[in-house]
Amino acid sequence: MRGCDIGVDEAGRGSVIGPLVVCALVVPEEDRGILVDIGADDSKKLSKKKRGLVATEIARLSDARGWGVGEIVCSPSRIDQGMKIGNLNSLEVELFAEAVNSATQPNGQCRILLDACDVDAPRFGRNVESALGGGWEGCRIVSEHGMDGEDIVVGAASIIAKFRRDAEVERLSRNLAIELGSGYPSDPLSRAAVRELSVGNLPHECLRWSWSTVSDIWKELHRRPVPIRNDGATHPVQSSLDDWNQQEW
Repeated sequence: MRGCDIGVDEAGRGSVIGPLVVCALVVPEEDRGILVDIGADDSKKLSKKKRGLVATEIARLSDARGWGVGEIVCSPSRIDQGMKIGNLNSLEVELFAEAVNSATQPNGQCRILLDACDVDAPRFGRNVESALGGGWEGCRIVSEHGMDGEDIVVGAASIIAKFRRDAEVERLSRNLAIELGSGYPSDPLSRAAVRELSVGNLPHECLRWSWSTVSDIWKELHRRPVPIRNDGATHPVQSSLDDWNQQEW
């Protein structure tokens, strides 16, 4: 694909419950206006209902117009394993590169637009460029903070990531029969859920054991440090476009 933009963003970075989702969306330059027409924007600016409507339309258009979509759903287990050997920034470098490579083939004619996760935005771009591997050398990488509010393709990617992340948390909530809330530590519902999910012999697998919220609640309940998560982290789940289109919106 020539003359395309690849927008990449994440959802769930700071959550204590559930996965971190990264999405890369590949859109030809001439199709950028279509995203404007359907109401794509920074996901944080849209209501949950509006995000669902726009995500549905992006799914339809991606199938009809051949846009590339790469979604990486990173489990809490993989997050905890990543924190043993690095930090969240280094893990997200891997995830952003995986999302891009799953969305399209290497192409030097593309621009890769990143909503930077590192406080040093250019460094984040350099690290993602290094992680992408061969074939991407001729592409231009733009890495900036707040890119989801500045560029329509990154904004659209943020909608997909947020929609998928919310769906995963809702699925967990149904399966556990527990109201998980947003999954973020600032949410009282989520903190209550962490407490309920920490009463057993081990914290529940849907929790990020390396987060201080889990550690603090675990120590309060059990009077000992939170266990170190064993190896055997689950690999990221790569959703095919067909699977994505068949989700309940």
